[in-house]
Amino acid sequence: MSEYSISKVYPSDKRGSSQIEKLLLAEGIRRDKNLDYTCAVYDDDYNIIATGSCFGNTLRCMAVSHEHQGEGLMNQVVSHLVQYEYERSINHLFLYTKCSSAKFFGDLGFYEIVRVDNQIVFMENRRTGFSDYLADLAKTRQDGRKIAALVLNANPFTLGHQYLVEKAAGENDVLHVFIVSEDASLVPFAVRKMLVVNGTAHLKNIIYHDTGPYIISSATFPSYFQKDDEAVIESHANLDLSVFVRIADALGINARYVGEEPKSLVTGIYNRIMSERLPENGIKCVIIPRRTEGGQVISASNVRQAIKEGRLEDIRELVPESTYRYFTSPESEEVVRRIRGTDNVIHY
Repeated sequence: MSEYSISKVYPSDKRGSSQIEKLLLAEGIRRDKNLDYTCAVYDDDYNIIATGSCFGNTLRCMAVSHEHQGEGLMNQVVSHLVQYEYERSINHLFLYTKCSSAKFFGDLGFYEIVRVDNQIVFMENRRTGFSDYLADLAKTRQDGRKIAALVLNANPFTLGHQYLVEKAAGENDVLHVFIVSEDASLVPFAVRKMLVVNGTAHLKNIIYHDTGPYIISSATFPSYFQKDDEAVIESHANLDLSVFVRIADALGINARYVGEEPKSLVTGIYNRIMSERLPENGIKCVIIPRRTEGGQVISASNVRQAIKEGRLEDIRELVPESTYRYFTSPESEEVVRRIRGTDNVIHY
């Protein structure tokens, strides 16, 4: 095997970035928009012949030129990225790959979490990572005839979210509320969790969970080997459901509640796939119409827009009192500053 150099590619390196774009496209991969580190392997003429990137705790956008496959370059890329992550004290790593590549990454120390046949495999570098997560969840399992679940991002927690939680809690013996713990939202996880817990404190049959690294947001789901945006959403939904079915089995969940959002492409595709796949696994999919105020659907996007524009009094009609108190307190200054400094707070 030839020895090639490997090093970081800086965003300012236009030649390197252009070569990476061409290499990825040649291997059927679109460059992901969410990347915070990229490396490349160079040949003797300083041409890029392999590349890989990281985002948070995930490895992504890895490719080797077809002219150099079989030379062990992917091993070199993965080893470099793993070392980079370890130096940042990130030891629990994940990657997404095509089904045809899963065995290769398995040989490099990654273990399959779930797969969506003919689409994607979700892997991690801990042999018992997901099973340990499920075992911890199972400790909170409670008996009941009707056991439901909700997954909330709550960015931030609104009266619409509260209505959905109240509906699910009122129709079931136990409600497991999963709060997306990935910090990819304008409102940090710690604040989102606090607002969810405070806004539902009057309900006594709720068990709260952090999603951990296994239920991921659409903001960080990889798009690099999907043919278009709709395929990305479908793959994410199918992967999310494959993970959720395992979680439901651990907790005895037999219903999942979701909010209807007719104007959202993402939610519409998610809800369609959930309504098809969940019943196949013995789980009822309950889609709840969104709560309205003044003829308008209550949306976290609208709350963020009002905060961005300094119209804090306007959110009073859209959020629980606990959420309103937070956003009008000095404690929220940093979060409010972040929202006001963001160009677009409306998500499709």
